[in-house]
Amino acid sequence: MKKKLALVIAPLLAVTMLVGCGGNSSSQAGDKPAASAEAGTAADANIADTLVFAQGAEPRGLDPAFVDDGESSKVIVNVYEGLLAYAKDSTELEPCLAESWEVSEDGLSYTFKLRQGVKFHDGTDFNADAVKVNIDRQLPPLRQEDMPYASFVYADVKDVVVVDEYTVQINLTKKNTAFLANLAMSLAAPIASPTALEANGGNLNESPVGTGPYKFVEWNPSEDIILTRNDEYWREPAKTKNIVFKFIPDNSARIVALKSGEVDMIDGIDSTGVDQIKADGNELYNVSGMNINYMAYNTTRAPFDNVAVRTALSKAVNVPELVTALYGDYAELATTILPTFMPGYSADVKQVEYDPEAAKAELAAAGFNQPIKMIVYNNPRPYNARNKALAESIQSYWSKVGVEVTIEDYDWTTYKDKVVAGDYDVCFYGWIGDNGDPDNFLNLLCDQSPAMNVAKLNDEKLSAMIAEGTSTEKGEARNTIYTEAEKYIASLAVWLPISHANSLSAYSPAVQNYTYHPTGNIFFREMYKNK
Repeated sequence: MKKKLALVIAPLLAVTMLVGCGGNSSSQAGDKPAASAEAGTAADANIADTLVFAQGAEPRGLDPAFVDDGESSKVIVNVYEGLLAYAKDSTELEPCLAESWEVSEDGLSYTFKLRQGVKFHDGTDFNADAVKVNIDRQLPPLRQEDMPYASFVYADVKDVVVVDEYTVQINLTKKNTAFLANLAMSLAAPIASPTALEANGGNLNESPVGTGPYKFVEWNPSEDIILTRNDEYWREPAKTKNIVFKFIPDNSARIVALKSGEVDMIDGIDSTGVDQIKADGNELYNVSGMNINYMAYNTTRAPFDNVAVRTALSKAVNVPELVTALYGDYAELATTILPTFMPGYSADVKQVEYDPEAAKAELAAAGFNQPIKMIVYNNPRPYNARNKALAESIQSYWSKVGVEVTIEDYDWTTYKDKVVAGDYDVCFYGWIGDNGDPDNFLNLLCDQSPAMNVAKLNDEKLSAMIAEGTSTEKGEARNTIYTEAEKYIASLAVWLPISHANSLSAYSPAVQNYTYHPTGNIFFREMYKNK
C-alpha cells in the first residue's frame, strides 16, 4: 500500500492553475505541447520583444550540478526544469516534469510518473533515462568535488531505477522528510539534456540545455547573458521573446540604469537606494526575505578553534546597532540562523550578547594577541547589499577591544574560490533558502562541502541532530529538534548571525506580472513589458 501524494488534475473540472515550473501562473497543465507563440504573445504588437534584468554579479556557471550561487540560479530556472516545482509565491510543491508521484509507506521509495511529449532544447526526448543520468552523475562514484549541492539534495539517495520510459523510482538509504522539497530546488535538481551532457564532457556551465521556457543564446563575459523564447515549450510559450541578464556590480549604477531605461528590473538593492528608486517613478518590490546573513570563524585555524576566543570576539560586536545602522527598515535582526517564520524558529534561542568590557577581559584571559585576516565579497548579495560596510563595521568594533583586522575583498567568483581554499580567519556568508524547509538552513552549516560549510566545522553532535531532524515527520517533534540544534549552534559561537534581509528588487512600471520568488529566483515566462 502506498501513500498517494500527487496533485490530480481532473478533466472537465474547473481549470487548475499550476505555477513555478519555468515561470509563474499558467493555463492548465496537460500532456499536449502548447501551441506556437506565433498565434499568441508574439502577435501582440503592444509587448516589447526584450526584457533586461540587471544583477550585481556574473553567474559562476549555468550547469545546476556545478554551481551554488543566486546569480547562476536566476538564469538556470528559466532554462531548466525539475521533476517538481514551487508555487508562484511560496515553496508549496507542484508537479512539473513529473505529473504525479507516490511515496512508499516506509518513506524509502519515491515513484514518479513523468510528463510525456516534452523535449529538451536540442530535440532530445525527456524520459526516465534522462532523469537517471542527471541524478547518477551527482551520486558516488560519478559525483565530482565541485558539485556543491549534490551532497545536500541527493545525500540519502541509494539508486535510481528506470521502471519504464516514463516512470522512474528513486530509492533512499534512509527517510528524508525534505526530499520532495529538494527536488524542486534550482540547484542540483533541474534536469539537463543527456545528449548535451555527453557532447560537453558532462558539464554544461557554458552551454546549458534544459526543457524550460527559454533557450540559451550566448554569454558575453562581464556584460550579459541572452536567452530566447522556446517556442516548442510544452506549456504556453513565454510572453516575451528575449531575456537579457545584464551584469552591473555597482548598486547605484544599477539604479541609474533602471532610471534611464537601459534595464527594466534590478535586484541587490540596499536601503540607501530605496528613496531614489521611488523618486524616479519606478516600482519597489519589498517583502520579508527567506535568507540569512552571517559571519563565520574558521574553526580549522587556531585560536579560532577555541570557543572561548570566538565567544569573546562576538561579544565585542553590537549586532542590533549594526543592523539598524546598515540596513534600516529593510532587514530584521537575526537571533537565529532560521528566519522567524521558518518551522523550528524559537525566540528562546539566545546568541552571544554585546559586552565589550567582558570581551576585552576574556580575550586577555585566552591569551589572544594577533591580527585577524578577514575576507569579504565586493559584489552585493541579496541577503547583504552592504557587504564592505558590514566588514568595516565589525573591524571598527574589534578595534575598540584592541584587535587589529585586515580586510581583503574580492569579486564574488574569486571570493568563492578563497572560501574553498580556507585562507582566512573570518569570512562572511549567507544564502536565500532553496526550499522553505529548516533542513535547508541548518544542514548547510555542517555540510562537509567546503563551498557551503565556510566555518569548516565538523561536529558530530550537531550532525546527529540535523540527521534526526531530516528523518523526522513534519510537526512539533521535528520543530523541537531544530530549536535544540539552534541552541547548540549558539553555544558553539562559530557563526555570528547578523540579519535576515527583506527581499528587495525594483522594476519599471511598464513591466507587467512582475514577481520575485521567495527563493530569490525570478521566473520570466509570464512577464512582459508594454511598449
